[in-house]
Amino acid sequence: HRCTEFGMESPENRFPGDGVVTGRGRIDGRVVHAYSQDFTVLGGSLGAAHARKIVKVMEMAVRVGSPVIGLNDSGGARIQEGVDSLGGYADVFQKNVDLSGVVPQLSLIMGPCAGGAVYSPAMTDVILMVKDTSCMFVTGPDVIQTVTNESVTQEELGGDAVVQASGVA
Repeated sequence: HRCTEFGMESPENRFPGDGVVTGRGRIDGRVVHAYSQDFTVLGGSLGAAHARKIVKVMEMAVRVGSPVIGLNDSGGARIQEGVDSLGGYADVFQKNVDLSGVVPQLSLIMGPCAGGAVYSPAMTDVILMVKDTSCMFVTGPDVIQTVTNESVTQEELGGDAVVQASGVA
């Protein structure tokens, strides 16, 4: 990342790869392109560099007509980067739209995902979730508690029963 505000300039907040691994490989002989968010790096949050890497691997996939597989494990936007992070999400969302109907897009929700981290998967062709681990919600239980004074769990907001009932996954 290039953020120099909110303590992000310190060496302990510098991470090779910016918390996302991207690449190309084969599954059962077929070329696929993939990205995987690392929740252990700043909660898997998406910043501008993180977004550029995802967009780049999506562009590579469409160039050769391969599926894109996203392993999502993110708390959403990297708020320390402000508008740059949100702009990164806009780029990822636009690429989801551009690839729609052109190459298959698959999302694996590996843990609790919030905010922008659920909008992109919602625009893909298939969403798979890990039972009793994955959740998808626009905002988390702490924000709900603060704003509405209502106590809810991650599971109640976007766990297995919710996404099955809504048809999201």
